[in-house]
Amino acid sequence: MKKLRVTVDGKAYDVLVEILDEGGAPAPARPAAHPAHVESAHVSAPPTSARSAAGAAAPGDVPSPLAGKVVSIDVKAGQQVEANAQLLTLEAMKMNTYVFAPAAGTVKEVLVAAGDAVEEGQVLVKMSQA
Repeated sequence: MKKLRVTVDGKAYDVLVEILDEGGAPAPARPAAHPAHVESAHVSAPPTSARSAAGAAAPGDVPSPLAGKVVSIDVKAGQQVEANAQLLTLEAMKMNTYVFAPAAGTVKEVLVAAGDAVEEGQVLVKMSQA
């Protein structure tokens, strides 16, 4: 074992390094790597399956802000809601995210149920504007 000090972003760390070649002979030298020439190119990512399946969001569609699991539905079809009323709760990475109505209106349809897994951009609720 060999004790070394490594500095990363100005912060020093003491580390123990195990020497694997116990025979005393130095490890064979490796040729220096030369960086390869890389050209940059703009590549756009393909749409996610949830977005391509759902197509373009229609007016009144409330999309999921993230991928997660539906914990609770707080509205029913036909219910009138005010702007910023809580529609449902999602859970992702053990944190709850609340989804709110973007505007006042009537809930036309709730497209998910508690326990459903949803993808980012997937339409959760359809609303008609007041």
